[in-house]
Amino acid sequence: MGADTKALRARIRSVDSTLHLTKAMGLVASSKIRRATEAMLHSRDYAGALERLAEVLSSCPECQRSPYMRDEHKDGEKLRLIVVAGDRGLAGGYNANVFRLMTTLPAAESVIAIGKRACERYGGDPVSSEKFSASDAYELAQRLCREFAEGAYDRLGIVSTRYRSMLSQEAFYRELLPLKQGSQKNASVLFEPDELTVLNAAVPEYISGLIAASVRESFASEVAARRAAMDSAGKNAEAMIEDLRLHYNRARQGAITQEITEIVAGSDS
Repeated sequence: MGADTKALRARIRSVDSTLHLTKAMGLVASSKIRRATEAMLHSRDYAGALERLAEVLSSCPECQRSPYMRDEHKDGEKLRLIVVAGDRGLAGGYNANVFRLMTTLPAAESVIAIGKRACERYGGDPVSSEKFSASDAYELAQRLCREFAEGAYDRLGIVSTRYRSMLSQEAFYRELLPLKQGSQKNASVLFEPDELTVLNAAVPEYISGLIAASVRESFASEVAARRAAMDSAGKNAEAMIEDLRLHYNRARQGAITQEITEIVAGSDS
């Protein structure tokens, strides 16, 4: 019986240590949420403006000659993927959902990983999703657009996480290139020197904005998922400690009762 109480005490200390760790990680995640969501919302606004511009330009007949527009006669078998995951684990199903979605997509000609967990899985130099900047996104977009125009690959897609709420995040896939023909006609907009030149110049900025927005939204999703996971783990640890203490008290009471019984039995004899 003494061995049981000793094992229970050790188990309680172990779970209590885990509880302190989950609370600390939850606090760190909470401290990052406001800044991450603000950056995400600003990036959404910027990406939305770029999408409206691309919609107007891609609607112009002249722009159908752009190397970035979809060629209906091309099979487009060479797929290049950007995958955005987290730098760390302990965020519920955040990373697993991204990797699971990747398995449902066609085989990619190459994968560009952003986030240390994605780099570990798909190779490449470690790139932090938290520290990924707008200049990093623009540099990547310039290279990808140049290679697409040269015919190095036929389609560019990105796998990231959409932030719906503090308790809901969804992994999703979006195709970035080639551009689809838009349906928005706006005769009041004049482009100088012409629509095709403006589109070709704007596409790297457009792709850069979408990549940066996806990374920031993914990071906000990661932080929210981690806080929710740590809150859940903390509640489970507290319930486990309560249950272990109940077993400990019962074992301790049983040991005391057994000792009293043995003493009484010894005095009677």
